[in-house]
Amino acid sequence: MAKSALLKSSIAKKYWMALTGLFLCLFLVGHLLGNLQLIFSDAKHFNDYALFMTTNPAVKILSYLTYISIIFHAVDGILLTVQNKAARPVGYAKVNASASSSLASRNMAVLGTLILVFIVTHMANFWARMHFDEKMPIVVKEMNTGMGIKQRVAVGTKESPNPYFQVDENGQFGPKVIEDIKRQSMGQYDLAVRDLTTVYNKKDGEVIFIGQKDLYKITIDLFKDKKWGMAATGLYVLAMLVLAFHLLHGFQSAFQSMGVTSRKLTPIIKTFGTAFAILVPALFAAIPVYIHFFLK
Repeated sequence: MAKSALLKSSIAKKYWMALTGLFLCLFLVGHLLGNLQLIFSDAKHFNDYALFMTTNPAVKILSYLTYISIIFHAVDGILLTVQNKAARPVGYAKVNASASSSLASRNMAVLGTLILVFIVTHMANFWARMHFDEKMPIVVKEMNTGMGIKQRVAVGTKESPNPYFQVDENGQFGPKVIEDIKRQSMGQYDLAVRDLTTVYNKKDGEVIFIGQKDLYKITIDLFKDKKWGMAATGLYVLAMLVLAFHLLHGFQSAFQSMGVTSRKLTPIIKTFGTAFAILVPALFAAIPVYIHFFLK
């Protein structure tokens, strides 16, 4: 009996692999419902969703649980596959592989590795930018200040002391804006920016403004980019195809690992699992396709 590289008990490993896999399926559904707002809603609702997902304490806990589940599910699955191949006679594997298993089941480690690469790339393009990129755009709108003069201002969150704040031509809290406010206030407001969006007074620490990050803009910009948009869209669709193959075997396998099988129940699980494996990745793939080809 092969033992997991992360868990000593093979039985415990099977349950944890199944549970983390099913938990990640639930995560996929929730993530999909949020992302579909890119098609069926607007920038405001999508950015509100992104703000909620990155600031709500309960969601943060679920996010960390998701990260742990992804790492465990991927690493333990890869190492276990290597151990199983080392323990299995080569001749037996060649003779029986095609007869007893599907293409997806024979390549779960490869599919899982490709998905892990996609997740890392995906987080670098969106999660990392949203948290660490100093050029991360904030939600900006044009306001009529009177006499027909329009001014671009940043939009604050519900917790912001002020609903709007002046930005420069790039939609940022640039040094010119900060210096102008310092000069106009005779030095009373010597402002600085932290966490990319929070403007505060260095003199007393008073928070002046909390801006909302524009995840909608960086998502649209990526898939609409004239140089790389088509490539990004194609790679995303390809990644969803890999995910579909991974789910085709993984979904029903999770229930089998937990012993949830019967003559009546197994066909239902297989049918639902197949539908899930096709529908969820297809809807994910539809989002960048819609953005690149149809969004005006």
